Amino acid sequence: MVKYNGRYLRNGGACLAKKCAAPIKYIYSVLYDKIPSNHILKIIAGNVDFSFINELLKDSYCQHLGRPAKEPEMLAKILILQYLYNLSDVKVIEEARLNLAYMWFLGLNPEEDLPDASLLAKFRKHRLKETSVDDMIQEVVRQCVEKGIIKGTGLSIDATHTQANTKKKVPERIMKHLGRRIIRAIEKENGVIPAELISEVPDYKLIEDHNEAKQKMKSYVEELIGKTESHVDLSILPNSQQAVNEAKEILEDPKFMVQKGVRSLVDKEARVGYKSKTDSFYGYKVEFAMLPETRIITAVTVESGAYVDGSQFEELYQRSKACGLPIQEVYGDKAYFRKPILDTLQTEAVEAIIPVNACVYKLDESRFSYNKDSDQWFCEMGNHTEKKVRQKYKNKNDVYRYHFVKSHCVQCPQRLTCAGKNTKKKVLRVSEHCAQYYEHSQLAKSDQFKLKYKKRACHEWKNGEMKRFHGLDRARGYGLKSMSLQAKLTALAVNLKRIAALISFCGHAFMQQIVNFAAYCRLTPIFTQG
Repeated sequence: MVKYNGRYLRNGGACLAKKCAAPIKYIYSVLYDKIPSNHILKIIAGNVDFSFINELLKDSYCQHLGRPAKEPEMLAKILILQYLYNLSDVKVIEEARLNLAYMWFLGLNPEEDLPDASLLAKFRKHRLKETSVDDMIQEVVRQCVEKGIIKGTGLSIDATHTQANTKKKVPERIMKHLGRRIIRAIEKENGVIPAELISEVPDYKLIEDHNEAKQKMKSYVEELIGKTESHVDLSILPNSQQAVNEAKEILEDPKFMVQKGVRSLVDKEARVGYKSKTDSFYGYKVEFAMLPETRIITAVTVESGAYVDGSQFEELYQRSKACGLPIQEVYGDKAYFRKPILDTLQTEAVEAIIPVNACVYKLDESRFSYNKDSDQWFCEMGNHTEKKVRQKYKNKNDVYRYHFVKSHCVQCPQRLTCAGKNTKKKVLRVSEHCAQYYEHSQLAKSDQFKLKYKKRACHEWKNGEMKRFHGLDRARGYGLKSMSLQAKLTALAVNLKRIAALISFCGHAFMQQIVNFAAYCRLTPIFTQG
């Protein structure tokens, strides 16, 4: 405990004080000069200014109390190295002690100490927030846009899946673990298990009927909870109370018994999702926006595996706009063919390069066509509608009933197959948004639309890169927050990797001179030390 202004405060907090970076000694400057000028870390450091990180995270540190903290910029750079080379917390510290390029990137002399690996976990958990990483991604992209490294007017959005860092379990097994947690918590806090709580746990594996086994285990846990609340004073046993509340919360969820809710007590936020009708996964969905011209990620969101693609479109779009690029086209697959998305893009005067989703737009265009000027539908036999009636519904979208000209339908040779045996005229039922969808579907059939849509393929390349080389195929930790930080730090790392590639292969002599000059300034010692 320390005394400050007459109050005793807990010692062990971190104080972020302003300090000057230690200058690189001359002997080490010569040593660091052996690192090639085209090394990826030199290119990144020469074009991206990371000093904004200290200002971004200063509110998460105490300005006056506690021991001096490690600089947030350095810790963030260590995380960048970790996700750039797909290393663990321990491995990235070990590599940084031996790798000259890593030391140079961190701004350290070889004799300086690196933080303990455990500090990286504390930094991610207590200092680094999801919004902070979002701001890092945005600031890095903005800097490169201002320098002319990143250009483009298109924005591609798609989602990919990440496996949870645990196995999914059947409800029977989860309920068995819930009962065991309650018993162990009471035994640890109370010292003894009341005799009323001691009973044989049903062996659900011997029950062939899956539904019967679930009900048997549910009855067992509910009975155990009832006995616990009757014979144990939970008010003085906080851990036991927490175990009981956890069991109640899970059992009360209607999705749990049908295996759509919690599937693991280790990671209670992961969910089952589907890549196709027959291929499922257990984990999370990472949705990100990317510039197809340069393959730079501008925004990332993470949800459970049950997430519906496109639900976070507005957030991704607004964060991408804040990067400073004029967005003129948005690319997406059929999952993004939704009225709120189309309306947003229409309001922003942005072209929607999104194919028509047959589940949303169900009109047979081979038989009917629409004239938006006259608000009339025309059939394949040339007949047209003469009246429109709006039919309102309480819990779903309204429907328009378009009535074709009766006299024309009566004489039409296809009346029986089109209108029906006992009907003299055709009445076409369409949703209130059908006219808007029809106009978009006509554009989607053009060759220009199909050519532009090919740009979206780069999203699949980026998915493969992040999963294969940067560890996004599987969650590193547990929970939505941990997965969100992993996905966003991975996006930041692959962005820096891509920025270095753009500069290396741009072929502009002027840009290469800037990189060399920035590296020279970094290596030249400000103060000569022995």
